[in-house]
Amino acid sequence: MNDTPGHALKPSPAAGAIQVVQVRGACPHDCPDTCALVTTVENGVAVRVAGNPDHRHTDGALCTKVSRYAERSYHPQRLLNPLKRSGPKGSGRFEPVSWDEALDDIAARLKAIAARDPQAILPYSYAGTMGLVQGEAMAGRFFHRLGASLLDRTICASAGGEGLMQTLGGKVGMKVEHFARSKLILIWGSNSIGSNLHFWRLAQQAKRDGARLVCIDPRRSETADKCHEHIALRPGTDAALAFALMHQLIVHGWLDHDYIERHTLGWEGLRERALQWPPERAAAVCGVPAQQIVDLARDYGTTRPAAIRLNYGMQRVRGGGNAVRAIACLPALVGAWRDPAGGLLLSTSGYFPARRAALQRPDLLAGRTPRTLNMSTIGDDLLRDASAAFGPKVEALIVYNSNPVAVAPESGKVVQGFARDDLFTVVLEHFQTDTADHADYILPATTQLEHWDIHASYGHTDVLLNRPAIAPMGQARTNTDIFRALAARMGFDDPCFAEDDLTLCRTAFEGSVDFEMLLAQGYATLPVPEAPFAEGRFPTASGRCEFFSERLAAQGLDGLPDHLPNFEAIGSSSAFPLAMISPPARNFLNSSFVNVTSLRDIEGEPLLEIHAVDALARSIVSGQMVRVFNQRGEYRCKASVSRRARPGVVNGLGIWWRKLGPFGTNVNQVTSQQLTDMGRGPVFYDCLVEVAALEESD
Repeated sequence: MNDTPGHALKPSPAAGAIQVVQVRGACPHDCPDTCALVTTVENGVAVRVAGNPDHRHTDGALCTKVSRYAERSYHPQRLLNPLKRSGPKGSGRFEPVSWDEALDDIAARLKAIAARDPQAILPYSYAGTMGLVQGEAMAGRFFHRLGASLLDRTICASAGGEGLMQTLGGKVGMKVEHFARSKLILIWGSNSIGSNLHFWRLAQQAKRDGARLVCIDPRRSETADKCHEHIALRPGTDAALAFALMHQLIVHGWLDHDYIERHTLGWEGLRERALQWPPERAAAVCGVPAQQIVDLARDYGTTRPAAIRLNYGMQRVRGGGNAVRAIACLPALVGAWRDPAGGLLLSTSGYFPARRAALQRPDLLAGRTPRTLNMSTIGDDLLRDASAAFGPKVEALIVYNSNPVAVAPESGKVVQGFARDDLFTVVLEHFQTDTADHADYILPATTQLEHWDIHASYGHTDVLLNRPAIAPMGQARTNTDIFRALAARMGFDDPCFAEDDLTLCRTAFEGSVDFEMLLAQGYATLPVPEAPFAEGRFPTASGRCEFFSERLAAQGLDGLPDHLPNFEAIGSSSAFPLAMISPPARNFLNSSFVNVTSLRDIEGEPLLEIHAVDALARSIVSGQMVRVFNQRGEYRCKASVSRRARPGVVNGLGIWWRKLGPFGTNVNQVTSQQLTDMGRGPVFYDCLVEVAALEESD
């Protein structure tokens, strides 16, 4: 396999000959699979993106989305030159400008603001790419050197990550490949078919070998359809279910007392709390039959090895961190960690020794301590005036690897903030997204096929290297080059701004991963034990699975996990009686791929799944336009009367670009800016609404 880096591949000098090369890479998207890619390039044009068959976790297979990555890179609406706003904010009207004109003006504007207070400048980014280089490497250096406000990047996984940290000591767990040998798999809060394809293949292998698969999810997803059992609990009640399982493990003696004694901390307190949750109590809270809980506890307590594939959907509620803590206690109670095919997996990212400080250089702050703003409350924060508590008003926003106008909660306020005439906004993008429509400048960024990058994973334990397969299209530049150019114009002459992308790739895992191996095969496997906690040795302060967290107790919080009802629990509002969750549409990834025609054609249009009982009560039929509304706003879409929705819960499939929705809004019009119990995360699935049929005149 010929890995030609960095430049366009030249055609063969022979007339009419086709030069074909294959280039190793990595999928950049926010997915636990972190697939290894092989891009086929003919005469400098990427003609096919496929999974690398040599990488065991990818095994030659890609999801529907990424298999169309070439279509995305060559999309006719791809941004290929810098643009300057020529119409009102949000109008989407721009005119081409040169890179020099754009960068000179941006730097001048940032200099003027920084002279007053650099904290009035805010970066906004997330996982549009998961790459350590094109993500936060040079960007982090730029904003640290500037002294800009820091961004609390919480929008996806921070509640669950904190819950795992407090219990297991880090974002660590089973090795995903061992699920193939499990005899019971609980798929908890995950539509694995759509969001974790390669795990699903392992689960299917286990199923063929006799394993029982149970899906725990408010929505009857495509994954639930393929499992032996579906437990359709209400949103935000996962901790109650976990405690009821503990109750049954205790009263029936399905416990590994030796493991509990030797490798856990806080058992007596957890035992007392769990005994307050008989199945009947949890059944009333979760909205599922008590017998279903009893049966699940028996299966979990008596089947070896038993494994839990936990995912982030269930932690997007008020008590999300506590729910993860409660579920993460279960494997230690039954000694599931003793077997490589037992235990739990939420994230493996804690295993990766990435040198983030060396990449992002927080030392460039030079003793300054800028404020931190939470990306999940950007709607409120853009509308705040300066104050002693808040600090300076946000005057400039640099957005990269994210589309906050579409993805941030309570988007009515987000739009209002981005529409401020006195807010200077720069967006680095591939396409003219909802957020880009509100920019003063749009800077065209490269896609994964056009740059170097290096990737960790949160679903397996391999490091992956991405080589550029084609030359940057048009005038597109890498994120790193854009921030280098801005740094030069700001007068930042620190040597670190001169480091090239290949140097940054080498820096990321220097001293822990063989970079020559990455260059040779595109991936390298970390030396993680097959059963990492068979003998305890958790990465907690105590070395034990901490049912009780001294760290939380020292903060004045409950050291034990607990069930915390939703901010907006079912039954708490007569005006808004339906709970709404907003899982991703199967063929989108957050707001990425929404503009890929072939994928949007599969999805069709924005839908709200509603159970027949709830639809009948509102005289709603499938295909009818409906209003979904609450005190924060409303959005309109078509209803799908569907068995995928449980009674009392509607599913607003997301995340469509607002401007591609039928009335210029999307599901985040009604989600809230409240934050989770720990980790300061958003509560997208803690949301009450009402749904009404639209008349033709509406």
